[in-house]
Amino acid sequence: MQKTWKVRPHDQALVASIEKANGVSPVVAQLLAARGITDRHQIAEFLDKPFQNLRAPLLLPGVDKASERMFEAIQSGEKICIYGDYDADGMTATAILVRCIRMLGGNVTYFVPSRLDDGYGLSDQALEKVHKEGAKLVVTVDCGVSSIHEAETAKQLGMDLIITDHHQFGETLPDVVAIVHPALPGHEYPFAGLCGAGVALKLAWALCQRASGDKKVSDAQRNFLLIALGLAAIGTVADVVPLLDENRLIVAHGLVFMHHETVTGLRHLMKLNKLDQKSALDSQDIGFCIGPRLNAAGRLGQAQLGVELLTTDSPQRAEALSEYIHELNSSRESLERRIQKSANKMIAEQHLADEPALVLNSRDWHKGVIGIVAGRIAEKYNRPTILIAQEEVACGKPATGSGRTAGNVNLFEALNTCREHLVKCGGHRAAAGLGVMDEEIENFRHAFCQYVSENTVPEDFEASLKIDLEVPLSHLTLRTMLDLDKLAPFGMANRRPVFCACGVKLTAPPKKIGGGERHLSLQVSQQDVTMRAVAFGGGEWAEQLDWEAGVYDFAFKPTINEFRGRRNVEMQIIDWRKNAVMAELTT
Repeated sequence: MQKTWKVRPHDQALVASIEKANGVSPVVAQLLAARGITDRHQIAEFLDKPFQNLRAPLLLPGVDKASERMFEAIQSGEKICIYGDYDADGMTATAILVRCIRMLGGNVTYFVPSRLDDGYGLSDQALEKVHKEGAKLVVTVDCGVSSIHEAETAKQLGMDLIITDHHQFGETLPDVVAIVHPALPGHEYPFAGLCGAGVALKLAWALCQRASGDKKVSDAQRNFLLIALGLAAIGTVADVVPLLDENRLIVAHGLVFMHHETVTGLRHLMKLNKLDQKSALDSQDIGFCIGPRLNAAGRLGQAQLGVELLTTDSPQRAEALSEYIHELNSSRESLERRIQKSANKMIAEQHLADEPALVLNSRDWHKGVIGIVAGRIAEKYNRPTILIAQEEVACGKPATGSGRTAGNVNLFEALNTCREHLVKCGGHRAAAGLGVMDEEIENFRHAFCQYVSENTVPEDFEASLKIDLEVPLSHLTLRTMLDLDKLAPFGMANRRPVFCACGVKLTAPPKKIGGGERHLSLQVSQQDVTMRAVAFGGGEWAEQLDWEAGVYDFAFKPTINEFRGRRNVEMQIIDWRKNAVMAELTT
């Protein structure tokens, strides 16, 4: 879908004052102004990322009471079960607390539900299982804050329950020993954006302080907490929470420590992806390499193995697990490519691109990966998209749906209006899941599309791309990139800058690369400057780009590609169009 490019306007006087007062380059000054970071103190903290700005753990609501009960259990030898979640945030949070309790001499085990069999969060069946295995204390990570009924089940079974979570809670909170949550009612913690692993890190830190009897922990505990900081960085980036405030500090410093020292399994996984050869790690390494591999284990029902990878100290087991999870990710990618190809074919053959919303279903789709594909379809067509996997309907079970929004549509609200056709639904504004019986899919499709049609206007779906500034390729030097890195880590709420370059030519035919030829590699030039560009997921553009006669404008994110010790600036293409001047000359 053609996007309207919107180059951000800039207050040149403000940019000049930021540049002069803070000793930064014009590009960095312009990007700081665009992000609303203009105060000198604000700028210093944003660029310097002082480690000491991580708040003391006992300030986090619920940590004092939770750490007291957990330390009591550690000392008395009670069996503690860490009850996790099946995504990368849940896995890293589980690993942090398991490793912490082991280090302090506690008796600990863990349980992670299967995405395919158990579904999200606490369940009565799982609580009964861990109770039979002797658990006296259950500590959730990344789930549980809305589990009112399950909290009662734990109490009836005679188990104490501590909940650590960061998700939205209802009007009533579970009746448990303690709830650790950055936005807990009645408290005023300054930053509500921590992910599950960030919450677990604070709790582990408090446990170490209790074990030491002091705010200053032992050397062994400090080394553990620095490793845990790296695990929390993975959860923070992978869970797509805002990279602001404490999250920014966790990721910035966690990446540094993770590069030098990390758990055995993660070291093997990084080696498989050649991250061990990099001079430094960045958030993209988590977002594109580590996070997807852990999430692949969860999506394909193997989250327990993801946690084992992060908790084992056996080099042999770590190597075997990392290789298996690496292969699972390849399987996940293959499944996604097949589903995406199938979905695009449906849209084309049934002429659905102009519909207000897309609801697609198939008996051949794997329910563990449809959410990722729904996101890509929603982005491509700029339409709210629901994909429904009917793989289990032959057994009389509901089909599983996963959706991603587009435009201004509140997906959770839209699904709520269609509840009469659904077995269940849940989620939030941007993403949601559902269960629907086979015979109700058509009724649901009609109701969902009708809601979107009645609650939107065409302008809601006008695709646009925000561009920070136009730059000539000659300005994309390593020095410029080092300046840009001061704004890192990049991610949610602090996106990597998007630039555009106009009047660019191709110097060689576009080349499809990667599994299934999904990606695109280009050699581009502007005046006397030539560089490499890559478009992830842009393989289909190969036939549309005329390398011999075409002149183009490219929207891109500038990055550094490091290979065999050499570092080169590269463009990550996110959109393109025929150069406006050349287009006028040829019409």
